Amino acid sequence: MSDPAPFGARLRAHRERAGKTRAVLGGLVGRSEAWVKALETGRLLTPRLPMLIRLAEVLDITDLADLTGHQSLPVASVTRASHPDADRIAAALQRTTLPVGDPTPADVLRGRVDQAWALWHRSSTERSAVAAVLPDLLDATRVSARRLDGAARRAALVELARVYHLAQLYAADQPYPELVWLSADRAMTAAQDADDPGAIAAAAWYYAHVYRASNQVDAAEQVLTDAASMLDPAAGPEQAARWGQLHLGLALGHAKAGRAGQAWRAWDTADRTAARLGDGYSHPWLMFGPTAVAAYGVTVEIDLVRPGEATRRATATDYSSLPSRTRRATHLVDAARAYMMRGEDVAVVHLLGRALRESGDTVRHRPHARMAVLELTGRRGTVGEDARELALAIGLDG
Repeated sequence: MSDPAPFGARLRAHRERAGKTRAVLGGLVGRSEAWVKALETGRLLTPRLPMLIRLAEVLDITDLADLTGHQSLPVASVTRASHPDADRIAAALQRTTLPVGDPTPADVLRGRVDQAWALWHRSSTERSAVAAVLPDLLDATRVSARRLDGAARRAALVELARVYHLAQLYAADQPYPELVWLSADRAMTAAQDADDPGAIAAAAWYYAHVYRASNQVDAAEQVLTDAASMLDPAAGPEQAARWGQLHLGLALGHAKAGRAGQAWRAWDTADRTAARLGDGYSHPWLMFGPTAVAAYGVTVEIDLVRPGEATRRATATDYSSLPSRTRRATHLVDAARAYMMRGEDVAVVHLLGRALRESGDTVRHRPHARMAVLELTGRRGTVGEDARELALAIGLDG
């Protein structure tokens, strides 16, 4: 569209290109269908920056100039914060030469990778904790995967895939999408080279996140379905957990595409699988289990633009039973999103505060958390005061 096009015409064009109705777009940003129509027809003025950013995020617009026609402002500069160690992690990921040194025995390597995952789940500053060990761990797993033979090499490749998953999580929600894609692709390659169905399933779960984030929902479904076909959920807890995790991924993709029936069928499969594993079960690093399934049910409702059902599910979910600070914080941010869609500001501030106490890193980097805080800082009274404190805590004070 040419620069003179009014805001309303631009909004409508981007909405139609994204395949969203006015009702869906309005629901995703906490407004009505009539509000969207009023914007598109010019009966309402252009919204303030926080709402513009929310619209851009929902419509997958990377620069606000594409929406407003005015001065360039990359959306990521507001919604995504960079971690101080990002350059060092990028250099380790992009290194093309094989590090020198002797291979690490596969069982020792597994222990080191387990420890790194424990850092990710147990720390309230998980990116800093993992960044301290990730470059050396990448080197060690790459050397071992190249120099070991037979079963030991395949085991090392499985661990290499798990290290790339950590690298993907580290890079996520930062302005470096190329690192996220690189990590996901290398993890899948390592898992396939290991010829390990469980490793391929985990790689599919993380690859699907990347596809969904870029609105390639069908590609996400394909990678998950292909991986699920390699698993036997009756073969024991490990395969069952990964089978259930894949169906959670399918549920999230269908919900993003607005396919409610398919989303809930996939979610039900994950829920039944988690129930068979037991109330107290949680996979040691994927964190699949009954509580995780319940929490992702909130996400499904949000993406289906059913905030009332989302808040009902959030109220019924015991987030404290998730044995991971990062997961608790992530799902609490999603619960806050549901209340934001309903305009319940006090609940939003409360949930974001809870999430911040679990993991400052997660709240600092989650775009939905940053945008909610940014919008609420303009409120009057206690909500605005609390939001401004949150803004200071996550680095939005500038």
